[in-house]
Amino acid sequence: MNRSNSPETGFIDPSGANAEAIRDLTEDVLDQLLGQLGAAEKRSPLPDESTAPTGTIPESPRSQTDLLDDLETIAAGSMNPAHPGYIGHMDTMPTTVSVLGDLVASAVNNNMLSVEMSPVFSELEVQLTETIASEFGLGPNAGGVLASGGSLANLHALSVARNQAFDVHDDGLAGLDGEPVLFASDVAHTSLQKAAMLLGLGTDAVVAVETNANSRMKPSALNQAVEQAERDGRVPFCVVATAGTTTTGNIDPLPAVRDVVDEHDLWFHVDAAYGGALVFSEAERDRLDGIEGADSVTFNPQKWCYVAKTCAMALFADLDILQEDFRVGAPYMRGDDAIPNLGELSVQGTRRAEVLKLWLTFQHLGREGLGQLIDESYRLAAVIRDRVADQDALELASEPEMNIVCFRAAPDWCPPDERDALNGRLQRYLLSRQDVFVSLPTYRDTRWLRVVLLNPFTDKTTLDRLFDGIDLFLEAERP
Repeated sequence: MNRSNSPETGFIDPSGANAEAIRDLTEDVLDQLLGQLGAAEKRSPLPDESTAPTGTIPESPRSQTDLLDDLETIAAGSMNPAHPGYIGHMDTMPTTVSVLGDLVASAVNNNMLSVEMSPVFSELEVQLTETIASEFGLGPNAGGVLASGGSLANLHALSVARNQAFDVHDDGLAGLDGEPVLFASDVAHTSLQKAAMLLGLGTDAVVAVETNANSRMKPSALNQAVEQAERDGRVPFCVVATAGTTTTGNIDPLPAVRDVVDEHDLWFHVDAAYGGALVFSEAERDRLDGIEGADSVTFNPQKWCYVAKTCAMALFADLDILQEDFRVGAPYMRGDDAIPNLGELSVQGTRRAEVLKLWLTFQHLGREGLGQLIDESYRLAAVIRDRVADQDALELASEPEMNIVCFRAAPDWCPPDERDALNGRLQRYLLSRQDVFVSLPTYRDTRWLRVVLLNPFTDKTTLDRLFDGIDLFLEAERP
């Protein structure tokens, strides 16, 4: 092809003719990247302002110098999860090898649609999802596929649950008797409502089940909700338990929920997008007892396993059900008796080889490395929990079960109806004065400060800055 209008470094020449120019470009980008990340603690966890480069398309190629300048602007306007004070969301700095894995996966540009388009990566994904399913105890025929985020993984699992329950793979919902409904706690992730909408069930098909003071689903309330739905002529088909709620990090009582599921012969899905990582901690994995009884599990290594976004998976206890109740064959793809075409089994067709960065992270950190990071984050969470409990002006939203602590300032001198505004000002103060970012979710109609202890470089010094800032702020606000 005529490439005269393209820059010399537009593509990597397969003959190696432009190898030096490519090396110079990548070294420039890498130097810039290391300069930014190596000084991340000197930048705010969140930018003061963000200015994106122009979104127009130029007529002629721009210089590499201009592109590097724009990359600098983009980095300056991005959130900074590498900062040890960035402790507000389930986002963290990724492992080095997952960043490099992203680079390699992009460079080789294989397509997870089929074995023919991604031979080694398809085999690796099949093996790795089987290994992780085994970690959860899902059984000898378990496995799954990767997805670009937990919302897609939940959609995938609920699609299989619906198809298996109502045999609607081919004919759809048009002739169905009764309204299908599923059940999840009143603090479950909103991706369930999105999934119900996309599946043609409507968001009202997700029945919210009452939780206790610690944000855990009440099994008795679940049983009552299922029975009430049946009396109303609705058709229950699935229960979703959460292992790691988004706001407070609590875990539904999985064995007791499974008992209700078995009594009513329903599909049992566990959204362990966040908490699934506990299987890599010998000290904490018992918190997931009961997950082995799930029919499907959502797990997001992009969170507590430190894999660069995106990286999630939908796991199934019985892969035969996935084949029978979800697979749509593509006649233009060559199959393989040993390794399936993963695009036929997943919501996504074309998909990048995200398995590489996941596999590299597991290989580089090992069980010991991952387990230590999880255990350390529990240790820091306990420090925060105790310091909150020791201060009369602070209160917990719930008892922490993970590395998430949700609390707020509630001094007796501040009227209850003014405390939401007080905590909003406190959040802004902590960011501007202490370089500590905590999020400000609404939980049970009240604003709370949420700390998520993921960053491997967060330590006691960070927590001291947090609580010193709280003390200074409350002293200044006190009438």
